[in-house]
Amino acid sequence: MKMVMAIIKPFKLDDVREALAEVGVTGITVTEVKGFGRQKGHTELYRGAEYVVDFLPKVKLEIAVTDDIADAVVETVLKSAGMGRIGDGKVFVYDLERVVRIRTGELDADAL
Repeated sequence: MKMVMAIIKPFKLDDVREALAEVGVTGITVTEVKGFGRQKGHTELYRGAEYVVDFLPKVKLEIAVTDDIADAVVETVLKSAGMGRIGDGKVFVYDLERVVRIRTGELDADAL
């Protein structure tokens, strides 16, 4: 099993969610986060004063999947969230050792 974590732009969330549903993903966890990468934030004017905004709003998706669809999930996120610009985000994939459904006690792939 794999955990796919993606950091994307907030306005791409609906596109990514719909595309993941088509690939067979049955559930995702979404968290609103802030961060920066190579774009290093930006400056804004507020009441005549200039402010540096270091952290940009992003959305973090966490998707637990079986090994057989992990590559398809990554490709789907790349296609649906990517626009070819700085700040599109990143995808991280790591091994998921164990999953337990609290209600039933099901384990691993059965718990997904």
